[in-house]
Amino acid sequence: MASKEPEHEHREDEEAPAAEDEDTGAQVAPIVKLEEVAVSTGEENEDPILDLKSKLYRFDKEGNQWKERGAGTVKLLKHKETGKVRLVMRQSKTLKICANHLVLPTMTVQEHAGNDKSCLWHASDYADGELKDELFCIRFASVENCKTFMQMFQEVAESQKPKEENKDASDAAGQLEKLSFQEKAGEEKAVAKKEEKETEVDTEKADTEKKDGEPASST
Repeated sequence: MASKEPEHEHREDEEAPAAEDEDTGAQVAPIVKLEEVAVSTGEENEDPILDLKSKLYRFDKEGNQWKERGAGTVKLLKHKETGKVRLVMRQSKTLKICANHLVLPTMTVQEHAGNDKSCLWHASDYADGELKDELFCIRFASVENCKTFMQMFQEVAESQKPKEENKDASDAAGQLEKLSFQEKAGEEKAVAKKEEKETEVDTEKADTEKKDGEPASST
């Protein structure tokens, strides 16, 4: 007669809980080790001088209409070494660049005629990887933010003028002031000389009249 013990033992093995469910406290090292990677934004050598939330539009010449570029944060970044300032705006979620251009001394920003929270400006933009002449319109949440942006934009544009140009302008102003002073001094001298001459003429005339009025002496 065959023994049934192995079958019984097999049944007990099936009923026993799996060993993998037991908490052994062992720590398993990860198969792939992930290392921290430094992500470069291109802004490491720049200091932000303006940072405001906004929505940006560009004018589509072909369609003759405004098209949204994205909503996010517009920044004015000043380079630590060169002092140049560029405008950069990224979309809030994807961080895709909406605008990327230098602020040049020839640029001006203007209020939007139909919205006091918006303003306009022209720029040679590099957001798409190539320079394009763009007309931008940016809209802020408040009038105060719009005014702050416009004031800072204009101040930066003025500060980007070459120092030599500013020096030449100052020198020219100094020369003009000097010439004006010399001309004024010359005019005053001429007037004084004229008055002196007139005084001499009046004196001579008075002496002549006095002599004519005296009686002739008799011998």
